[in-house]
Amino acid sequence: MPWCDTCSEYRTPNSLAEHGQCEQCGNDVAATAEDSSSARSVGQSAPWHFWLVVVALGIYLLWRLIDGITLLVT
Repeated sequence: MPWCDTCSEYRTPNSLAEHGQCEQCGNDVAATAEDSSSARSVGQSAPWHFWLVVVALGIYLLWRLIDGITLLVT
């Protein structure tokens, strides 16, 4: 999300002027938004709590599979 240094506020892409400038002060905020999004996609992986949820979901689905198999067998 673009940040305007002059106004000290976040700007939505819809609230920017035609060339990526803040409508209130005219500061160019599009370059800042592009830099932060490209830096975010290059070196970061998913956060640890995402992987925690993935592991918990895997354990839950494995348990449901075992439970379903034992229900069919008995």
